[in-house]
Amino acid sequence: MSEYLLRFIAGGMIVSAFAILGDMLRPKSFAGLLAAAPSVALATLSIAVVQHGPRHAAAESWTMIYGAIALACYSLAVCQLLMRCRFAALPATIIASIVWLAVAFGLLAGLGGNA
Repeated sequence: MSEYLLRFIAGGMIVSAFAILGDMLRPKSFAGLLAAAPSVALATLSIAVVQHGPRHAAAESWTMIYGAIALACYSLAVCQLLMRCRFAALPATIIASIVWLAVAFGLLAGLGGNA
């Protein structure tokens, strides 16, 4: 129970800090970008360091990096399918999800020996 409370408090504080930072920046589209993913990642890594040590947190951070690279490839695939191939949004996102999975698991299998 205390782990959940710690996650709630740490996550809430970090999300709030990033939301304030995003609110101060221009354009306002940065607010959504800064509010969720980086703050949740930082909260997760800080808890991992406290509970499991820095080696575990380092391995966890590599999986986050692989996921970010896969997300960039997914985003590029969606853009290409929407703009060049004129797909509708739902089929484009479903097809691009395959790209995300292939890149994420490919990176994890190929480079993720430490993860």
